[in-house]
Amino acid sequence: MSTKRNKGNWDLPLLHADHPRPVTRRQFLSQGFMTGAAYTVGGIAPLLNPRNANAALSPDLDALRSPAECNITDGAGKIPFICFDLAGGANIAGSNVLVGGQGGQSDFLSTQGYEKMGLPGDMVPGLSDANGNAFANFDLGLGFHFDSAFRRGILSRVSPTTAANINGAVIPARSDNDTGNNPHNPMYGIALAGAKGSILTLSGSENTDSGGNSMLPQALYDPELRPTKVDRPSDVVNLVDTGDLVGILSKDDATMVMESIYRLSDSKVAEVENLVNRDVDIDRAVRCSYLKAAHIADRFGGTPIDPGADAMIVDDATGIFSSAEFFAGDRDGREFQKTASIMKLVMNGFAGAGCIEMGGYDYHGGARAEGEVKDFRAGQCMGACLEYAALLDKPVMLYVFSDGSLSSNGAIDNSTDGRGKGEWTSDNSSTAGSFFLVYNPPRLGGRPVLRGGTLEEQMQHQQIGYMDAGGSVQRAATPMANNVNLLVNSVILNYMALHGEEGNFDGLYQSLGISHGLGANIDRYIAFQNIVTGTVPA
Repeated sequence: MSTKRNKGNWDLPLLHADHPRPVTRRQFLSQGFMTGAAYTVGGIAPLLNPRNANAALSPDLDALRSPAECNITDGAGKIPFICFDLAGGANIAGSNVLVGGQGGQSDFLSTQGYEKMGLPGDMVPGLSDANGNAFANFDLGLGFHFDSAFRRGILSRVSPTTAANINGAVIPARSDNDTGNNPHNPMYGIALAGAKGSILTLSGSENTDSGGNSMLPQALYDPELRPTKVDRPSDVVNLVDTGDLVGILSKDDATMVMESIYRLSDSKVAEVENLVNRDVDIDRAVRCSYLKAAHIADRFGGTPIDPGADAMIVDDATGIFSSAEFFAGDRDGREFQKTASIMKLVMNGFAGAGCIEMGGYDYHGGARAEGEVKDFRAGQCMGACLEYAALLDKPVMLYVFSDGSLSSNGAIDNSTDGRGKGEWTSDNSSTAGSFFLVYNPPRLGGRPVLRGGTLEEQMQHQQIGYMDAGGSVQRAATPMANNVNLLVNSVILNYMALHGEEGNFDGLYQSLGISHGLGANIDRYIAFQNIVTGTVPA
């Protein structure tokens, strides 16, 4: 096993002497025994932009789609939200996203502190490489290490224009190592904040209550919001089945047939109502089911929602992925298909939020190269979501988290993929953190603006909390630094604030009969000024 891994096949399962033999699904995921996706080939079909697919139902029936009648909509109009769940305890703080002391990301830690985070003394923030590139890089708004694998992966997929309209924030916060029991996943709260899709409320690449590896806070659980599993293009296609009718007839003719079925059924329901005292909820359910069939035929008939058929996503000349990358049978191809499937649903308003789980991030105990390869892949998937948002001219919020983290003892991996950085030698929750990125299109104002009247204040909104000089999370810095439930609450707060709705934050938790736990002065935990008010302008 180790011989094969040393040859660079970093996607083989991880076997650690200090870890038990994997027996649960989450252990298999974090150690790379499961990928979370299977390879399928999606058909290539002409692209029709779903944003241009306006309803063509008859006016009297179109009016019945409203929430007061049948609640058949094209989504809630909230900012799309996608989270990345890196199962196993990935490196986030230090070698990828910069972290510093009380003054923010540029309040650099000690050399020993950054060494624990995998950076040798000649690569710490504050220094520059041989070409004069400062290791503390802010090209994406949020500070990344110049040689961060996340950063390199993101930049490999986004255009310079897209990069110029991104900003983000990092939250130093501890979580338990090597377990899916951390309540990291915020999607239920995002749904409660208003994110709903026209087909699904939530989607996730794993068949779990959270849609990913980590759990959700139980206080936010609602069985009606459970994510639908989507991890490949065929899953997206199968969500909307217009049947053979659209294949036999044109889309317009199929819609008219379904409308006729609705009218005939409606008249029969009316006859029954004259004979019996029919339950109003059953009545509405019967009527709306037939109306929804007509809506589906109109909305999706002849309009492929297959990610592999979207030229923005897959095209050898202009797509985010080439055909060879997307339809390859390797691990990269599977992760690209999984990412494309979730982002297709969320960015087009078919789902309100989505979770992309990526396994195998328990990569300590070996060469640094393994972590760099896997982090670069994750960065590519993050970049794909950001670039797709830009192509659709929509904002998006990405949230990245992992179960715990890891540390280095200073030993250096000088291999090509190791890049002269410190080897990851052990799990270490004290170096953990999460971060989020927000893309905002130029039509809505471009790069999100940090809160704060001075540069010093803005830096403390970009890094919410801080590390001590030795590279450990300062637990007393914020309520969420040592409480994963409150970390989730802070992410939901920031999502609501992007809509200018932070004033509703207290009420959301009061409606659940719980406290959000962030105290009265929640503004200190909000990164950005709002980019929209209420909903996203079309």
